[in-house]
Amino acid sequence: MDVQQVFENNKEWVQSKLDIDPKYFEELAKGQQPPILYIGCSDSRVSAEQLMGLGPGQVFVHRNIANMVPNADLNVMSVLNYAVAHLKVDHVVVCGHYYCGGVKAAMQSADLGILNPWLRNIRDVYRTHQDELDKIADEDSRYKRLIELNVQEQCINVAKTPEVQAAKKDRAIKVHGWVFDIGTGKLIDLNIDIDAVTDKFSDIYKID
Repeated sequence: MDVQQVFENNKEWVQSKLDIDPKYFEELAKGQQPPILYIGCSDSRVSAEQLMGLGPGQVFVHRNIANMVPNADLNVMSVLNYAVAHLKVDHVVVCGHYYCGGVKAAMQSADLGILNPWLRNIRDVYRTHQDELDKIADEDSRYKRLIELNVQEQCINVAKTPEVQAAKKDRAIKVHGWVFDIGTGKLIDLNIDIDAVTDKFSDIYKID
């Protein structure tokens, strides 16, 4: 790939926007009020705005390996704080995808160096749901189910944060768990009932 082509593509994209609205970028520069925070995977096949049919200014995006929300990761916690407490988003989406390399790596007994601490979070998800996962004989089905359960656990991690707990009281913020099926291009809503899950939280997680 010739990276210079990226700049040619950019020129064409800019012109296509201006052809529709001459003030498009002028308006875009005034600020952002996206209703959605999207936490997804860094996988090059998964483009947040494209798969949702949205454009610039409509979604605040954070991506990392395997769409994780570890409470000790300053990056994702800063994004979450800014989006929820300052941008006042109404929806937080955690979106995983089938055939996720990060989840696949976490299922292997291999030393992956610097990735080990990160993948341990996914392995903890497996341990938490080991009874269910070990009953799935087909490896591909078990792989997909772990992807779904990882999304669920990251949604729970989102719901545990003080910012989201406060926003739930203030404006009924919603937390959603989705999976993108790369093989079909379809978004799947896992219909995770976060309210039911958080109602079971020990008081130690709750922030008044």
